[in-house]
Amino acid sequence: MDFKNVAAIVTGGASGLGEGAARALAAAGCKVAILDLQEERGRQVAADLGGLFVHCDVTSPESAEAALAAAREAHGPCGVAVNCAGIAPAARILGRDGVMPLDTFRTVVEVNLIGTFNILRLAAADMATREANADGERGVIINTASIAAYEGQIGQAAYSASKGGVVSLTLQAARELAREGIRVNTIAPGLFMTPMMAGMPQEVQDSLAATLPFPKRLGRPEEFGLMVDQIVRNPVLNGEVIRLDCALRMAPK
Repeated sequence: MDFKNVAAIVTGGASGLGEGAARALAAAGCKVAILDLQEERGRQVAADLGGLFVHCDVTSPESAEAALAAAREAHGPCGVAVNCAGIAPAARILGRDGVMPLDTFRTVVEVNLIGTFNILRLAAADMATREANADGERGVIINTASIAAYEGQIGQAAYSASKGGVVSLTLQAARELAREGIRVNTIAPGLFMTPMMAGMPQEVQDSLAATLPFPKRLGRPEEFGLMVDQIVRNPVLNGEVIRLDCALRMAPK
């Protein structure tokens, strides 16, 4: 897909992997709208990119619909959508304080899986109205899973289940949306230098990096953005989940 002046939305684009994706898309020529709950940071990043910030709760149909409408009014129908909004609270099924509250599990699935589908469905509706290119392509959707979908560690039951759902959604959505000329792919990152990771002590960061086969360092948001760029550029990349993890396979804990 040609990036120039294509309308792109990035959920969770105010920081971390989402910011990396937003910056990569803007550098490639997209008109980027950042959809996030972090208003101050989101507006800063949007201004830096010459883009748009829209306050959005991905779990709310009304909020998401309003956000897509605002992005459409400013930039036109969505051509690229990147889902990066997510949460990762740790909780054991049976912990020292008792059984995991069901609401903990429900909230993680609501944000990570249902929120992803909420944006996917609305972005696809937007993309279906766009004029197709020579290949018949109208849009590209990129979701964010995690290697925890495959090797969930102890304390990650909700997170792993939610990201496993995103993985399973990928091929199905790609097949269903193929007739509209919409590609769907998912990135499953490993250990990246996100704001959450940056807040950890240096010795913890170093110990985590030591578990990586190669390179022995945490991934950078711009490297996630590079993968987003490459997925959009490659017209035959469809229905795929791509691990971006330095060959890491996580131990139980």
